[in-house]
Amino acid sequence: MNNYDISVPVFIKGFNNLLKWLAKAEAFAGSDEAMNVMLASGLAPDMFSLKGQIQIASDMAKGCGARLGGIEAPRFDDSEQNLTDLRIRIAKTIIFLEDLLPQKFIDTATTEVNIKTMYGALDFSSRDYLLQFSLPNFFFHITTAYNIMRHNGVPLGKMDYLGVFADRG
Repeated sequence: MNNYDISVPVFIKGFNNLLKWLAKAEAFAGSDEAMNVMLASGLAPDMFSLKGQIQIASDMAKGCGARLGGIEAPRFDDSEQNLTDLRIRIAKTIIFLEDLLPQKFIDTATTEVNIKTMYGALDFSSRDYLLQFSLPNFFFHITTAYNIMRHNGVPLGKMDYLGVFADRG
C-alpha cells in the first residue's frame, strides 16, 4: 500500500462524513443565524472555532496531497463566513484530492518532506509526514469539528463519525 492509498481516500471519506454532519447541524440549528453562532463556537477559549477546524482540516488534506503528489497545493484565503462558504471550500478540497494522480505517490516512502510550522521547521520522510503529522492533524481537526457540533446539541453518533464502509455500501 502506498502513501496515496492511505491518504487521499481517507481524506475524501472524512470530508464526505463532515458534509453529512454539517447537514445535520444545519437542520438542528434551524436558521442561518443559529448556524453561524455554531460555526463561531469552539470547545475552549484557546481552540479554533468550528469554522477554523474545517479550514485547517482542508489545509492539512490539500497540503499533504500536494506534498506527497509532488505538486503545488491550492491556496484558500480562509474568508469563509457561513455554511455555504464552508461547503464550497470542502468541495474544492475534495475536487483537488480527486484530481491527484495515484502513480505520483508510488515510491515516496523515503522522500523527504520539510515543513514550516508555528513551532519551527520539521523534517520527515514522506511516510512519517503522512502517518505522524498529516493524518493525526486531519483527524484532530475533523474530530474537534464533530465534538463542537455534539457540544452544541447536534444529534451525531459514532456511526455518523465512521460513515459508510467501502466494502459495505
